[in-house]
Amino acid sequence: MGQRWDDRHVQQLHCAKLRRKFSIIKPAKSIELKSFAQDLSDFMSCPYKSNKTECELNRIRLQFCFNATESFILTKRNTAVNQIIPYETSTTKTYKMTAALHSMLPEDFPWSGRHLDRCAVVGSVGILKNSSCGREIDSTDFAFLYVFSFSFRFNLAHVNDSDIGLKTDLVTINPTQIQREYKNLEKNPDLLVEQVSVYGNASLIIPAFAYTFCTSPSMKALKVLQPIRPQQPVVFYSPYYLRKLDRFWKGRGIREVRLSSGFIMISKAMEVCEHVHVYGFWPFDSDLQKRPVPYHYYDLNRPHPYMHKIPVEFVRLLQLHSQGALTLHLQPCAS
Repeated sequence: MGQRWDDRHVQQLHCAKLRRKFSIIKPAKSIELKSFAQDLSDFMSCPYKSNKTECELNRIRLQFCFNATESFILTKRNTAVNQIIPYETSTTKTYKMTAALHSMLPEDFPWSGRHLDRCAVVGSVGILKNSSCGREIDSTDFAFLYVFSFSFRFNLAHVNDSDIGLKTDLVTINPTQIQREYKNLEKNPDLLVEQVSVYGNASLIIPAFAYTFCTSPSMKALKVLQPIRPQQPVVFYSPYYLRKLDRFWKGRGIREVRLSSGFIMISKAMEVCEHVHVYGFWPFDSDLQKRPVPYHYYDLNRPHPYMHKIPVEFVRLLQLHSQGALTLHLQPCAS
């Protein structure tokens, strides 16, 4: 009995030491898994400790800086006809809001006034393949009238009930996907309509004003989908929100051309949700068991090497997990 207590006490001390280590880990331009793989594996096996105070502090900081409920997307309420819209990544390029586009904006934030308790932010990295996390992601009852669970997905990622889950409320679309995969969209919308329909009534969000080249394909997608699938809102990120978010995280060590869709969504979730669970965010070519990991769980495509600094973002997520501000899932789920 005494030996079991001693072993348990040693394990508790080891977990506390690892929690301190990862809570102060600093973002780096590049990190190698092998340099801290054993410690990370041990730490992810430790009991998770949520920190309500840390969650509230992060939520207050984000709400004070951004107020995502009011500013996350462009709406009729926060945008006027003829308003000059800046591009997120440019200091000189702008877009003048037309009456035609303004008429297609949502009246207000789709989830305004709704309490969000448990949010699942689901990435698309290959660590989710054969993870059996689908049931866990989908486990909580969902209803828009009393939202207990909320799922974010990225870049029209495929869904399945075993590893990824089916519950989806908000899906990002990359404008380059529209250009590359949906040719002649206005004449042949069927492929895109079929793709988005698998998400039910989930909203679709596009960074139409990240770069100038994003605007045209984003507009085409909105014009095509709105009359065909009016039950599935197409919304545009507010470049004002994304600019402020970029400055916020740059001041905390994440310096990159543009934050990834995943990190943007996690930031939003931390502001509007009580409990944030993050799945499918992993920057390495192998998992904690040293098995190869594809970049996506559904294909072999690679990211643009100069766009996102995923290891830097991952280190920040690991820090937030260690502080109890969110739950980062890196291991397979119980089947």
